Amino acid sequence: FRGGAELLFDGVKKHQVTLPCQPEPWDVRNLLKWIKQNLLKERPELFIQGESVRPGILVLINEADWELMGELDYKLQDQDNVLFISTLHGG
Repeated sequence: FRGGAELLFDGVKKHQVTLPCQPEPWDVRNLLKWIKQNLLKERPELFIQGESVRPGILVLINEADWELMGELDYKLQDQDNVLFISTLHGG
């Protein structure tokens, strides 16, 4: 979490997580639900909108824009690196 997004997660920028086993492969849609339930500490409306991230949150999967990877439908692989960067700034 970067660009201020880490403030919603108790200021912790990096989380290494092991997702629980489930019958279907994990995708980004399910990862966001898991993050909301397990990591997000405050003001979920600043990170989540509907079942996706709020506009202004850049999502990178293994250093590539998630739009190139299938966004919410991308199936997570072991050792994937998912980065959320807030591009929203106060003024």
